[in-house]
Amino acid sequence: MSLLKRVGRSPPVQKSLGFVAFHYLRLVRATNRFTVEPAEPHRWLDGKSPFIAGMWHGQHTMISFMRRPQDRIATIISRSADGNINTIALTRMGVRVIRASGARGRTVRDAKAKGGAEGLRAMIRALKDGESVAFSADVPKVSRRCDLGILTLARFSGRPVIPVAVVTSRHLRFNSWDKACFGLPFGRGAMVFGEAVLVPRDVDPEELERLRQRLENEMNRVHDRAYTLVGRPDRVVDPVAGSLALGPFS
Repeated sequence: MSLLKRVGRSPPVQKSLGFVAFHYLRLVRATNRFTVEPAEPHRWLDGKSPFIAGMWHGQHTMISFMRRPQDRIATIISRSADGNINTIALTRMGVRVIRASGARGRTVRDAKAKGGAEGLRAMIRALKDGESVAFSADVPKVSRRCDLGILTLARFSGRPVIPVAVVTSRHLRFNSWDKACFGLPFGRGAMVFGEAVLVPRDVDPEELERLRQRLENEMNRVHDRAYTLVGRPDRVVDPVAGSLALGPFS
């Protein structure tokens, strides 16, 4: 390991970087004019709480923007050294961080095989305790392809998945598999909530795949809609879906 990496992973340096990241996130939230869709989601969200907020990987640093003062939200971050900075920043933003591997796969057996059983159990406990959970839905290393892990969490917790997109008009986009965007201050922002997806405990494989496709399509829709709202058509994958806003939520 290089000297620079060793210094960067030392606890005092990571604590300082986490503190800087916290204040930077506050700056981004305060200086972007956010549009929320639907315009008044609070009553609808309260009726679904606690819920699983499904986000595409790369937007996870802005999950705290959707948190109201009374909300209890948890998220999962790996125990890697690189996750320490995000953990410090998000904790200061009021998000409880679970340090574990995420649940991946179709069943609990799959999750165990991929090292995610601990994370799955922790998120189920959080939901049972009344905390909403933010969870990235992508297949690892495949952008905007919904993994079965988030549906496994919904299945065994009995809680709905609500697709969420949080974007800013001004950002840096990294050349990574998830096309992660680093939000910049002094622009426009959008938070878009999609239709909830429930997964029955006794779901069969065919229905599970249908629900996976439905969730993937809805997550892509809210993502495209959010970028449409902030005037970034260059980030929209499906212009038709991006132009569609949902009607009143039930």
